[in-house]
Amino acid sequence: MSEVKGKGTAEAPWELKTPPGTSDYLAYRDAAAAPPALVVQVGKTQLRYHLRCIEDLHAMLKKHGDWVLLGSADEQKPAADGTVEAWGRSSTNPVAGWYGLKKGLRGRFGMYLPPVLEALGLAELEHNAKNNRMRAA
Repeated sequence: MSEVKGKGTAEAPWELKTPPGTSDYLAYRDAAAAPPALVVQVGKTQLRYHLRCIEDLHAMLKKHGDWVLLGSADEQKPAADGTVEAWGRSSTNPVAGWYGLKKGLRGRFGMYLPPVLEALGLAELEHNAKNNRMRAA
């Protein structure tokens, strides 16, 4: 992936693309929020995830040691087992449930988090039309 624009702050958010490269979005860290959040702005829609999701997802990928399917899905749809999306809502992850902070907008973890980890140099990410995977860098 080419160099990412932005610094990951509210004033200079990361300018990212979804893994298939079909949509642009912005993301930044908001450490002052309660709880601290990773803010994802997709058009007029704002999603918020626990900020610790970055380190937690990286740790999970390192422990897994191989490629993991992203499996992005809206909150109202079930996530496929063994995917990044399923892990992001699992009762066995470090927050014991959803990383998404606002009911109704808690899904799409597998769509918006992987490019953040890639931008930070923490993960490798595929950029195919569908069925993308990621692994720890």
